Amino acid sequence: MFPVNSLAKNDMTKKELKEFLDQKSLQYEHPQFIETDPIQIPHLYTVKQDIEIAGFLTATISWGNRKSILTNAHKLMNIMGNSPHDFVLSHTTTDLEQLEGFVHRTFNSIDITYFMRALKYLYTQHEDMESLFIPYAKDRSLQNALHEFRSFFFSIPHPERTTKHVSDPKRNSAAKRLHMFLRWMVRPNTAGVDLGIWKNLSTSQLSCPLDVHSGNVARKLKLLKRKQNDGKAVLELDTALRKLDSNDPVKYDYALFGLGVFENF
Repeated sequence: MFPVNSLAKNDMTKKELKEFLDQKSLQYEHPQFIETDPIQIPHLYTVKQDIEIAGFLTATISWGNRKSILTNAHKLMNIMGNSPHDFVLSHTTTDLEQLEGFVHRTFNSIDITYFMRALKYLYTQHEDMESLFIPYAKDRSLQNALHEFRSFFFSIPHPERTTKHVSDPKRNSAAKRLHMFLRWMVRPNTAGVDLGIWKNLSTSQLSCPLDVHSGNVARKLKLLKRKQNDGKAVLELDTALRKLDSNDPVKYDYALFGLGVFENF
């Protein structure tokens, strides 16, 4: 990895900051990124619905130890016979029994069993997951679309405990994992990392998946003042990143994450 540009340690002009982050974005948006990242799971598939389901489930459990995330995501794919869409649509009660004992941190077999039922309902009502987001997408935001998606996802009888596993931006959640999932689906595959299978939404509508790493780096670069990594912080960071690139602000997720994780910035 390249050393951190010394400019980043001091005050930078907007032009210098953009050049620095553009360079870091190019550095980290590279196929090697996939080798240790949960995005490798949806990359296993070629059919749109398989990619959506694999991406959504993997993003849902993407917190904590990366090795554990990948192990459990692969376990889910194997339970579904590596045909996520077919499993979702045609699973039986016996098939769901295979999920007994599944656990990733606080996400357990009760939650994943409901997710399968909700996804079956989703795909019997809609051709794909993207179509749920399109009607509610704003010109420069998918926050409202995420809220409406969550409302639909829990529109059938569900365990109350499971609702905590799908965040709601309207409740001031940063919704990091959902924004990461949207990045995977929407950003084009030009660098071989994101999948870009959702063609009716734009990169200009995406928000940065804000976590402890990207948040800390953003604060050091004076892109973010708010101390909490919540919904308000996402909006503040959105505003700053759109000033650097209004068409694709979330490309800077690679720079912020890479600087934090790999360069201890």
